[in-house]
Amino acid sequence: MFYTDNRFVYLILIVLVLMNLMGMTQFEWLALLLTLPGVLIAITFHEFAHAYAATKLGDDTPENQGRLNLNPLSHIDPVGFVLLLFVGFGWGKPVQINPRNFDRKYSELTGDAIVAAAGPIMNFILAVVLTIIYCAIFKFASAFTVTEVGSIIVSIIQYTIVVNLGLGIFNLIPLPPLDGSKILVKFLPYNGRQWIYEHEKVFYIVFLVIWITGLAGSIISPVLNFMYSGLIHIGAAIFGLL
Repeated sequence: MFYTDNRFVYLILIVLVLMNLMGMTQFEWLALLLTLPGVLIAITFHEFAHAYAATKLGDDTPENQGRLNLNPLSHIDPVGFVLLLFVGFGWGKPVQINPRNFDRKYSELTGDAIVAAAGPIMNFILAVVLTIIYCAIFKFASAFTVTEVGSIIVSIIQYTIVVNLGLGIFNLIPLPPLDGSKILVKFLPYNGRQWIYEHEKVFYIVFLVIWITGLAGSIISPVLNFMYSGLIHIGAAIFGLL
C-alpha cells in the first residue's frame, strides 16, 4: 500500500508510461487490454482486505470512509493504477486505519501488522483460486480454450494471476511505506523500530531509487516467475495435466 502526491513522482510516472507506450506493438496493446481486469481485481481485493482486517480488529474507520466494499472506484489510486498497468507494479488508495480502535487482545503494533499483511495475502489467495480455475478449464473444457472467446478468457485469467502475484510480492518489500515494512517492524526490537521510524524518509528515497532504476522489477521478476511456475505446475499436477 503506497500513496504520494509528490510532483516528482508524477513526473517519473509520465516518463515511465511514455517510454512503455512508445513502440508498443499491436500484440502488446492487446496484452495491455487483457491485463486491465486483473489490475482492477488485484487492487480492489488488496485494499478491501486491508479494510476488512481492520474492521474485524475493531476499527470502524475504513467502513466510515466507504472502503469496506468491492467497488474498484473506492480503491483505485490513479498513480498506482497506471503504474501497475504499464510498468508491472503499483498500489491502490491507502486504507486509513486508527490502531487505537483495535481490540484490546491485540497490541497496536500487532494489529497494524495484521492489517498490512491482509492485502498481500488476499492477492496470493486470489492467485491460487484463479490457478485452480485456469487448470480446471483446460481439464474439463479444453475445446473451449481454442475458441476465440475461450482464448480471451483464459488469457485474462492468466494475466490476473500474474498481476495478483506481482502486487502481493511488491507490497511485501520491507521498505516504508509498503506493507512489508509494517510487518517487519512487528518483529523488530524496540531500538530497531525506532531506528526505522527515525529514518523513514531515507527509506522512502531508497524506495524511489529502486523504483526509478528498475531494481524493483529485478527484485520482483525472479520471485514472480518462480511462484507463477510453481502454482501452474501444482495446479496441472492436481488436475492430471502433466
